[in-house]
Order: sequence, then structure tokens, then C-alpha cells
Amino acid sequence: MKQNKSSIPQIKVAALIPARYQSERFPGKLMKDLAGQTVIWRTYDAARQSGLFDQVYVVTDHHLIYDEIINHGGQAFISQREHHTGTDRIAEVASKIDADIIINIQGDEPFINRIALRDLIHVFEADVLKEIEIASLMIKLKHKNDFLNPNNVKVVTDLNGFALYFSRAPIPYSRDKVFETAYKHIGVYAFRKTAFEAIAQMPQTDLEHIEKLENLRFLQNGLRVKMIETDQINFGIDTEADLQEAELYLKNK
Repeated sequence: MKQNKSSIPQIKVAALIPARYQSERFPGKLMKDLAGQTVIWRTYDAARQSGLFDQVYVVTDHHLIYDEIINHGGQAFISQREHHTGTDRIAEVASKIDADIIINIQGDEPFINRIALRDLIHVFEADVLKEIEIASLMIKLKHKNDFLNPNNVKVVTDLNGFALYFSRAPIPYSRDKVFETAYKHIGVYAFRKTAFEAIAQMPQTDLEHIEKLENLRFLQNGLRVKMIETDQINFGIDTEADLQEAELYLKNK
């Protein structure tokens, strides 16, 4: 249960953690041991211990992950269909969740950044007219090499902070060949439940398929994504080297 009721009294917030077993870059990574606990359990427990959420669920395609969560006293679903993205996976169970806001937390990020997640929730608290359907995070890019790296998804926004476009390409393009201010998208999403249920019915779009970015489906279907600037960085585990770095981080901590 949420530990800090006084800070977010108006809305019910649930965290859903998509957990696909067969990662292409690091197969079975969510079940890897990280200082005595699996990666997925550490992610789940960090979300639960953050005090930000009324409920936390894992949504997985594999019984090993499901059993890992249930056997440790957590809550989980097994998805019934194949899915292209983590958002599609958790959208499958959205109708079963009693919440106003659903936050998608990646299963390979055991070091939950409470400050950034709190800022996302606050966006919806302050939105008394319920105009914001989706919110996400961005961080300023400081180095040109990071700007040019296609693994870093870039975002440009309008003057009110809503996303205009996401791309793996370096946007905005500088015709003067000078590195200008640019922002990296951090893949944590907060959805109003009504928008999330609509997304569950949307097929993949051409831009989503080309860039391999699910957020382009939202934009092409007319959904607005409010971008929140943060200086908080999440540490994900994508490779064996990342797992070793996480082990070292916990040891030093």
C-alpha cells in the first residue's frame, strides 16, 4: 500500500511492470541473480517500497517470472497474447486494475527513481481539468555523441511541453552543424486509465514500425504526451556488463 497518502490523496496510482522473459540482448535477464535476489523481484520490491503506488503488478509472458513474484508475496498476471511492446502487454490487463493513473515501469530497472516517478504523478494531480492523457520523462543531452547515438531516443516538444515527435535520429537537426540543446526520452510512461484502455485497441502504426518506437503510435492516433524534464537517471540492465555494474553498485551502497 502507498506509504505517503498525504502527498497524493486525490488519485489512485498503480504501477504495472511488463516482464518479457526472452530479451534479445540478454536472454532471461529478469531472472538473473542480483546480490541474492532476482532482477525482476528487486524491481517489483523497489516499486512497492517507494510508497508512491496503491498497487504494483508484474505482467509477464512466462511462468518462471510469474511464480517468482507470487511466491514472494507479490501480485502478477500472465499475459494471454503475444505483444510487440511492454505497453501492449500491460494494456491487456488494464481493465482489471482499480486505478486512475497507470505507470509503466520497466522490469529491468531495479533502482527505481522515486523523485522522477513522483514528478510524473504530480502532473496528473495538478491537472484538474484532466487534459493530460499521457506523461513521460526527458533529460537534457550534454554530449554530441549521445545526441548522434540511435540507441538514445530523442524528443522535441511544443511550447507547452507536449511531444511533437520522437526519433532515433538526431532531432532537432542543426543546419549550422552546431550541437544545440536536445533531449533524450526516458522510457517511463504514466497513463490516465481511460487513455490506456484506448491504446489497447490501437494497432501498430507505420512510424512506430519504422523507428521501433511505441510512443509514435500515441502521437499518430492523436494522443498528447506531456514531457517532464528531469535530471534523475534510471539505471537499466540490458547486458551482462550492466548486471555486473549493478552488483558493484549494491556492494558499494
